[in-house]
Amino acid sequence: MMLQLTNAERAEVLTQALPYIRRYTGKIVCVKYGGNAMTNEMLKQQVMEDITLLHMVGVKVVLVHGGGPDISETMQKLGKEPVFVDGLRVTDKETVDIVQMVLAGKVNKTLVNMIEHCGAHAVGLSGMDGRLIEAKIKDERLGFVGKITKINPEPVLALLDKDYVPVISTVACDRDGNTYNINGDTAAAYIAGALGAERLLLMTDIAGLLADKDDPSTLIPQVTVEETRTLKERGVISGGMIPKIECCVTAIEKGVNNVTILDGRVPHSILMELLTDEGAGTMVTGG
Repeated sequence: MMLQLTNAERAEVLTQALPYIRRYTGKIVCVKYGGNAMTNEMLKQQVMEDITLLHMVGVKVVLVHGGGPDISETMQKLGKEPVFVDGLRVTDKETVDIVQMVLAGKVNKTLVNMIEHCGAHAVGLSGMDGRLIEAKIKDERLGFVGKITKINPEPVLALLDKDYVPVISTVACDRDGNTYNINGDTAAAYIAGALGAERLLLMTDIAGLLADKDDPSTLIPQVTVEETRTLKERGVISGGMIPKIECCVTAIEKGVNNVTILDGRVPHSILMELLTDEGAGTMVTGG
């Protein structure tokens, strides 16, 4: 679409973005990256371009990523069938080793390399580095799936201070040396809170919170924490949307200004959300 704009129109677009750039320059914005935007190569490239552009205009972007499809694919290649309980991956000792290898290795370093190629400097971290994420067992049935007990934001703040984009894989540890698989949305909420982030963007595979889950035209563009409780009681928030909304509420309770469930299928949805009036999902605020 940009190729069809005249130079004057491009200049106008940049001018209109200026107030938003001013608003977020010097502020921390956390992006939880996963879903379809992570498996579609064109969308993946656009997400990295969005992050690089924001970084270059002075926004302190922190990228927190998952990688569930890559984990499942690697497990199957190794002859191990993925098992899920209540949407969470059952993670025995062998599986947690695979999670660490895929998330902290392949996925993390691929994203770091892509950001560097776009022109920003990035450094990959796992939640184990500098004890960024400490955890304990969440549920014995799930094995090494972790419940976060502590966030140490210092490694991330140090990288931001040196003008790097931190890229964080959601693998955690405890004081006994055990490794844990952490839900990406939950990790992003805790990290954003510990960093005092201005915004948290949770990228997903749907338009956002819908009044009718089968009708994308019923998108609810903004809700307060209190309204989410009412919508949950009415059954509007149900199924897989429940943990998403709970993560939004957690982030706000920990001090994040607002959280947006962002449609990761929309090209450049991050820029649309931060630098235009239009937005690209459902914003949850403290009210």
